[in-house]
Amino acid sequence: MAGHSGQLVVAVDGPSGSGKSTISRRVAQALDARYLDTGAMYRAVTWAVLRDNVDLADAEKIHAVAASAALGIGTDPAEPHISVDGVGVDREIRGTEVTQAVSAVSAVPAVRALLVALQRDIIAEAGRIVVEGRDIGTVVAPGADLKVYLTASADERARRRSTENATNQAATAADLARRDRLDSTRAADPLRQADDAVVLDTTALGIDEVVERLQRMLDKVTA
Repeated sequence: MAGHSGQLVVAVDGPSGSGKSTISRRVAQALDARYLDTGAMYRAVTWAVLRDNVDLADAEKIHAVAASAALGIGTDPAEPHISVDGVGVDREIRGTEVTQAVSAVSAVPAVRALLVALQRDIIAEAGRIVVEGRDIGTVVAPGADLKVYLTASADERARRRSTENATNQAATAADLARRDRLDSTRAADPLRQADDAVVLDTTALGIDEVVERLQRMLDKVTA
């Protein structure tokens, strides 16, 4: 098991349903580290954009909302939370409306620049942290001690997400495919694997197995 002192940044990237959130939180707890879900930050901004009835095609207004929204981000892996202007939105940002709009908001370069700067500040302040998202190893923390790209088959990712959200699996599969396509083809910071990331296919692995493998990787990195 990796040591519990000193600075440590673990970057976990991958598509929706690959197990990023559960695994990242578990690893952070094992390391006595902080945890940051960058996707929740983009979702929170999206929630604010929808709250203000901003046109999803209006990049300038979307950026204005993002710039004025006060995000409260809790990085305790046991109880991560997020708020916008003092309002807790943990449940709301996982709803269908936000899920359908988040890729459009995330594609605005000025929004990404704003949130990446905030994410880097949180990482620097934390010292020891596990950060998950879609551009962590490539953009947010390219100097991370360990970069992992989690993936799984499209069917398995849809099964997991539909089970988690109690939704239709076929509809979930279609939505995941849509988001993957949008997020991997956007001009600014697209979803992609960092050249030096370890790729881990979680299709046939349980959560405990994945966490154990990551801990073994960290032992080598921090030895």
